[in-house]
Amino acid sequence: MPVDLALNQANPQQFDALLLPGGVISPDKLRMMPEAVEFVKAFFDAGKPVAAICHGPWTIIETGYVRGRNMTSWPSLRTDLRNAGANWTDEEALTDGNLVTSRKPDDIPAFNRALNNLFSRAEKSSQTRRAA
Repeated sequence: MPVDLALNQANPQQFDALLLPGGVISPDKLRMMPEAVEFVKAFFDAGKPVAAICHGPWTIIETGYVRGRNMTSWPSLRTDLRNAGANWTDEEALTDGNLVTSRKPDDIPAFNRALNNLFSRAEKSSQTRRAA
């Protein structure tokens, strides 16, 4: 898909949720970019929903928000996540508070269900706040 907004132009306050991609290259590059890590951290700071699949949790490690979290990922990230303080489990999709994680492309149906559930709860909460 073509990029329609550069990271340096994106404001986390203008987004309701964040989906971190899988694969090896994108997450590895993102975690090495301080502005990308700060963008992701802003979602956690605000309590907004975040979803990550495959290697996507690498970027979350850099935010400091994995400690004490129940998470899953591509199997090779297990040690990285545990070393950062996460409780790693081998599951299709795992929800912990405002975070959904998943392992691999085969898990996309389960990941989508969990992601839709989390994002829709956040949307309802956001609508309630606006109505109050």
